[in-house]
Amino acid sequence: MARTVSDPDPRTALATLAAARGDSLAALSAMLGRNAAYLQQYVRRGSPRVLGERDRRLLSDYLGVSEATLGAPADRPAGFRIRKLDVAASAGPGALVDGEIVLGTDTLDPGLARKLGLRDGQAAIIRVRGNSMEPGLFDGDHIVVDTADRTPRAKGGVYVIRIDDAVMVKRVALVRGALVATSDNPDAAAVPDGAIAVNGRVVWQMREPR
Repeated sequence: MARTVSDPDPRTALATLAAARGDSLAALSAMLGRNAAYLQQYVRRGSPRVLGERDRRLLSDYLGVSEATLGAPADRPAGFRIRKLDVAASAGPGALVDGEIVLGTDTLDPGLARKLGLRDGQAAIIRVRGNSMEPGLFDGDHIVVDTADRTPRAKGGVYVIRIDDAVMVKRVALVRGALVATSDNPDAAAVPDGAIAVNGRVVWQMREPR
């Protein structure tokens, strides 16, 4: 349950919450990937005037408070929460996994989630490993998977699949009544033989700046 802070000013709230945990503003800035003075300048000088959505979300999750406590507009729609799984969907030979470990959650814009057709509890974010789906997907990309869509059609699409115990991301199409998985990279190794179990369709890609 998110805690609330009586003081409505987000700068004062942040300073109070950090002090209560024994965290310095410099340490919290580092957690955000910012320079050490970032949050100190925000609290003491009002620069930036408001926290960016990503920074506010990370801080609210860490401190256990609502984003409104840290300055989110009261009428801001709640984000679409999505699980982050500790599973690498290999774009190479396949990642061997015994199960899915939930690393936490991330937030998508609710408008984007609606556009992608995602439903609560039926989507996940996983990391891509390997180069067999280049140039569309690169090693290290994160993908949003619609786990409710497990029925490839004749025109095909990009899906996370499992062959035996190997999880991978491939282009999958229904060909003469059978599922066929292929790689986008013509230099990639052949997809291993075996029955294809579909885990979900890739509907969005997130790539860190290179």
